[in-house]
Amino acid sequence: MMDAPQIVKTQPLLMARNVSKSFGNIAALQDVSATVYPGEVLGIVGESGSGKSTFLRCLNLEEHPDQGSYTLDLPNVQGNLFDLDRYARRMLCATRIGIVYQNPHLGLLMKHSSSGNVAERLLVAGERRFNVLREKARDALDASEFPLDRMDAPPIELSGGMQQRVQLAKAIALEPALLLLDEPTTGLDVSVQALVLDTLKKLQQERKITMVIVSHDLGVIRTLSDRVMVMRRGRVVEEGLADQVFQDPQHAYTQQLVHAKL
Repeated sequence: MMDAPQIVKTQPLLMARNVSKSFGNIAALQDVSATVYPGEVLGIVGESGSGKSTFLRCLNLEEHPDQGSYTLDLPNVQGNLFDLDRYARRMLCATRIGIVYQNPHLGLLMKHSSSGNVAERLLVAGERRFNVLREKARDALDASEFPLDRMDAPPIELSGGMQQRVQLAKAIALEPALLLLDEPTTGLDVSVQALVLDTLKKLQQERKITMVIVSHDLGVIRTLSDRVMVMRRGRVVEEGLADQVFQDPQHAYTQQLVHAKL
């Protein structure tokens, strides 16, 4: 008699539950929950002021919510990450979470070399050998499809698309378990947007990096995401598989977004 097939249960990498955050009388997040599995790309879409970027900053532990829980299924990472002290948050973000901001000035030292910006992340994680720092910075920039003949140029001398590639290289230098992207193509020319998206898609396919990407651009979300979460006024109004949400939106707000894009 043959043994019954074993069912493999995949644990979520990321679980956030009932995250709420107010700024004065403004409720930026109201009971927002999300689950992301290893290697999955979750896209979060919504108009400006929907709370999507605030939620991403909570996931990067740079914004502390009023309530809620956040866990990552990683070795030696336990409990509600919102309860970590400042040093533990900094080290976790430096070594296990990468982020690419909409504004490169938030993620880069604009007058330092591009390779130095990537090396800075490695330094925070404890690497001190110059040759290793140089080689790892080079590898990360190359993976981000940054031209290596410009690796010693400071970001302030580079185009917006190149600055985003430096941010991406810095974010993936330590092969993070989770990559967060906050409007990574906003403000870029259409052709440059396409190149950045191609790079992100290639990285995800080759490295199986778990990603959460925030954008108001449905085209960006549709290109990269496996699942989609639609936010409005601090709440999640719809979520599901990307094709399902875009082809058959259920909530009136999602229908409005999709039809506006079409």
